[in-house]
Amino acid sequence: MEALELARWQFGITTVYHYIFVPLTIGLSTLVAIMQTIWFRTKNDDWLRITKFFGKLLLVNFAIGVVTGIVQEFQFGMNWSEYSRFVGDVFGAPLAMEALAAFFVESTFLGLWIFGWEKLPKKIHLACIWMVAFSTTLSAYFILAANSFMQHPVGAVWNEELGRAQMTDIWAVLTNPTTLVTFPHVITAAWLVGGTFVAAISGWWIVRSVRKGDTETAKRVYRPAAYVGLIAIIFAGLGLAITGDQQAKIMYAQQPGKMSAAESLCVGQEGAPFSILTIGNLNGTVGDPAACDDLMHLFSVPNLTSFLATGHFTGPESYVPGTNDVQADFTERFGEEYGTDMQYIPNLMISYWSFRFMIGFAAFSGALALWGLWVLRKGRVTDSKWFSRMALVALPAPFLANSFGWIFTEMGRQPWVVVPNIGEDGVFAITLPPPEGAATGAPSRGGSGSMTTFTRLCGALAVVWFKLMRKDVLSGAPELPVPTEPGSDSEDGGDNSAVKQLDFAY
Repeated sequence: MEALELARWQFGITTVYHYIFVPLTIGLSTLVAIMQTIWFRTKNDDWLRITKFFGKLLLVNFAIGVVTGIVQEFQFGMNWSEYSRFVGDVFGAPLAMEALAAFFVESTFLGLWIFGWEKLPKKIHLACIWMVAFSTTLSAYFILAANSFMQHPVGAVWNEELGRAQMTDIWAVLTNPTTLVTFPHVITAAWLVGGTFVAAISGWWIVRSVRKGDTETAKRVYRPAAYVGLIAIIFAGLGLAITGDQQAKIMYAQQPGKMSAAESLCVGQEGAPFSILTIGNLNGTVGDPAACDDLMHLFSVPNLTSFLATGHFTGPESYVPGTNDVQADFTERFGEEYGTDMQYIPNLMISYWSFRFMIGFAAFSGALALWGLWVLRKGRVTDSKWFSRMALVALPAPFLANSFGWIFTEMGRQPWVVVPNIGEDGVFAITLPPPEGAATGAPSRGGSGSMTTFTRLCGALAVVWFKLMRKDVLSGAPELPVPTEPGSDSEDGGDNSAVKQLDFAY
């Protein structure tokens, strides 16, 4: 296997793997902060139990996420050193802000929250977890600002003498229109993950508790927690619908080929439908008029693709160009520089199916929310094994939806490393040449072995994460210690005033 191909696979594995943990950290930190706020205001210790329960799961996930994120950062400089040299002046600035202004704050306040139980005033301790939630969200903003430059470069000029991009306006980079629509979409998607995680685990514990005869715990502890998750799913779902619509329209304006590929629309048309299923060869030669002859779109929603792209269902304003049209247009624009044989449309099969998997897996969370709100209405709990199974099935679904969403976003950027801004002054397109050796098809010595080792290490880390999370989930919400009178002796005859052993906050 060639070095370039290995580098792509390695970075792809790292990125998809890392993003398993990121949305859960963002979404769950906010929900844990909400749970602790309810406990602070109501003084109901059942909310304290559920806060500590999901707080411990948050800590495990955060730790694994940090490890995988560091690996990803190193790969920018090692696997993609040419990319870092070409656009590092722009790309590195928001990433540095993320490390200094967001991650540092996030880690500091998380540490205070972990070890601050019974040591910090309750208001200060509550503020710590809210700072964690705020910082994780801010961290996401800076990272998305860096990624948005690859989708829509602004705030920079191309320096011919140095052969790299130079940033001219950091504010333009941070207020990139792509960032402004991507950020709320990503955050609401993270809330969907967090809400589904809380609702699914709480729902599973409700059924388990009722079937064990502990209906009281199911009602007092797990039912309120489930409601927090279910309401989060509803709000996140509405937010995803609104922000997804906005993102689709700006994506069409900036990358028309990506929208056409998402529908496998070969020939442009007005009132373009959205197909639920397409059969035929999705990997035909783009630009060939006959490439779409064997494609058949099944179960289509009329005019929906046009609305997603343009905001119009019918009429001339609803026209969406096909992949052949975009290929012809880009060949005319860039053919002299990059050649007439270059394909400017991303892989149709990956674009088409990743877009539908993103939507389809997200629907599982909606189904869980509707079912959960019904069976838990008016103070009820349930012992339905089918609801328990639905909770377990829905649990991984938003993780998969997020992953496929990012696969679509990044694979749909092909063949560009940085997408060109058509018709805008002072911005540019970049296609990076492959590293020496890979360009000639030279194999990477020992590359396959190192790739295998790397994948196995990632797999081992995933097993550790799963076992730790499973162990804490099966432990359930912790019982709170029975308070003792001030000045009384402890059970072993010692003095309660002695310093308590630190046990990871719990």
